[in-house]
Amino acid sequence: MEPTLARVLAALGSPLVDVRVAPAGLDAPVTGVAILDPDDDPADHPGRLVLLIGARGHDAVRPLRAAARHGAVAVAVKPGPGSDDELVAAAADAGVALLAVRTDARWDQVESLVHGVLDDGTPPADGDAGDLYSLAQTVGLLTGGLVSIEDTASRVLAYSRSDATAPDELRRLSILGWQGPADYLATLRGWGVFDRLRTGEDVVRVDEHAELGIRRRLAVGIHAGQRQLGTIWVQEGATPFAERAESVLVGAARVAAGHLVRRRSQQSPGARWSRDVVAGLLDGRVGADLVAATFGLDPDEPAVVVAFAASSEPGKAEPGVAELGVAELTEVVAVHAATFRRGALTAPVGTRVYAVLPAAGTGRALTAMCAEVVAIAGRRAGARVRAGIGSGVGGLAGVPDSRVDADRVLDAMPPGADVAAIGDLRAEILLDETLARLADLHDPGAAALLAHDAEHGGDLAPSVLSYLDALGDVRTAAARLTVHPNTLRYRLRRASAVAGLRLDDPSARLVHHLHLLRAAREVTAGPRRTGATPTPPAPAAR
Repeated sequence: MEPTLARVLAALGSPLVDVRVAPAGLDAPVTGVAILDPDDDPADHPGRLVLLIGARGHDAVRPLRAAARHGAVAVAVKPGPGSDDELVAAAADAGVALLAVRTDARWDQVESLVHGVLDDGTPPADGDAGDLYSLAQTVGLLTGGLVSIEDTASRVLAYSRSDATAPDELRRLSILGWQGPADYLATLRGWGVFDRLRTGEDVVRVDEHAELGIRRRLAVGIHAGQRQLGTIWVQEGATPFAERAESVLVGAARVAAGHLVRRRSQQSPGARWSRDVVAGLLDGRVGADLVAATFGLDPDEPAVVVAFAASSEPGKAEPGVAELGVAELTEVVAVHAATFRRGALTAPVGTRVYAVLPAAGTGRALTAMCAEVVAIAGRRAGARVRAGIGSGVGGLAGVPDSRVDADRVLDAMPPGADVAAIGDLRAEILLDETLARLADLHDPGAAALLAHDAEHGGDLAPSVLSYLDALGDVRTAAARLTVHPNTLRYRLRRASAVAGLRLDDPSARLVHHLHLLRAAREVTAGPRRTGATPTPPAPAAR
C-alpha cells in the first residue's frame, strides 16, 4: 500500500515537524523524498516530499512554488524570523502541503526518518524502521503515553507522534539528537535504571523529577534470550498511563525483539517476511517444522488460532474499513498476543488478522485477551472489531484447521457478539453448512407447502416451522406465533392435507424441518447469525 502524507507525519510528528497547511489533505500519496537547494536547477518531483534547505521565510516562497509546479506533494521548510503567513499563503495558493521543521533539527535526520516509513523500494539500512515506528505508535495508543524505542547505546530507533501532548526535555532532546543526552543518561544510570533493564523483562518505573525536566516514565528491556537488544521508553503525557500499560509494554518488547533480531541477522527484509511465513502456516503452504525452526517453537506444542476482523459499521463489508487499517490492527493484536503468550505469531491475511497462540487453551483467559483487543480497537477508532476463536490443535501442523474454524466462527457470529469460540457456535455452523448442501435436494412436501403459501398468501409454512422448532410443543409454538393453540392445530392439519406432510414420521419431520428452515433463512437474507432458531414473522392472529 502506497504511503500517505499522514503516515509520514505519524512517524515524524512533534517535536520535529508541524503541518501549517495541507490543501489536498493528509491522504495524498507520497512517492519519495527529495532535497532541494534554492540554487538548484528545477527538476520534477512527482508526488515527493521536498526538503527545502538553505531558504527560510520570504526567501522560501519562490522555491516552494517551483517545487509545487514540478509535482511535489509537500514541502518542508524551517521557519524564518517573524510571521510565516506569506509562506502559508503561497503553499495554499500552490496547492502543496507546508511542513514546518524545527530550526534545531538536522536535515539528514529528517530525510532518514522519512525514508524509514516510505515503502518505495529504497529502505534505509535499519530495515525494520517502518515497522518499529508502527509499533511505537501502537504502544503509545495502548499505554496513553509517548513512546520511544532505543538500542542499547540509547540511540533512538523509532518514536510515537506526540500530538497535543508536549514531550518533556529528555524526550525532546533525545529525538532531536537521535540519542539520549549524556547528562540525562548518566543520571538514569546512577539511579540503577539501566542495570534493571538488563536483567529481565520486568517493567521499570521512573518517577517524575520536575527539577531535571523528566516526567514519569515506564521502561522495559528488549531481550533475545539473555542478550539485551534495546529498550522501550514511555513518557507519561497529559493523562495517567492506561491501566494495563505495563503488560502492554511486556508484549511490545517481545514484538520489538523480533524486529531487532531480524535487523541484526539480516536474514530477512523485516516483519513482512516473518508474517509471510506465518501466513503460509495458516493456509498450509509452509510446514510446521520450518515455522518452529524459524521462531524457536516446539512444533508439537498445542496451539489455537484467533481471527480478528474490523468493520466500520455493522453489516458493511470488511474491506470498507477506513479508521482502523489492517496493518494497525495487526500491531494491536501482535502486542496483546505477545503479552498473552511469549511464542505468539501474528499475521494479516486479506482483511483479517490472525494470532497463533501456543499452549493457550480456549478458556476464559484467552476470551478475556480477545475482548480486550476488541474493546481497545473500538475505543481507538470507532470501528467494530470481532474475534473468532478456533479449535485447539495438538501442534503447529494443525494450525490451518484451527484457522478454518476461527474463520467459520467470524462468519457465523451473532450480530450482538464481539468474541466467540468454535465451541459456542459449532452447532450453528454445522447447521448452516448442512442447509447450504440442501440446494440440490428436494422435499416435495416442503416445496408444495411453500408453493401453496405463495399462491394464496398463506401462513402455513411459518406455522409448521414454529411447531417443529418447538419440538412438537403446540402451546410453546402458538405463543411464539401469538395465536391460540387450536388455531395452530388447525393450520398443522391443513398443512398436512394440502402438502402431504408426514409430521408423525420422525424421518419425514426432520426432512421437512431442514427444508423449511433453509427457505426461511433465504427469505430473511442469508445464513443465520443469531443464537436462537429464526422463526419466520408471525402472521396476524385469526
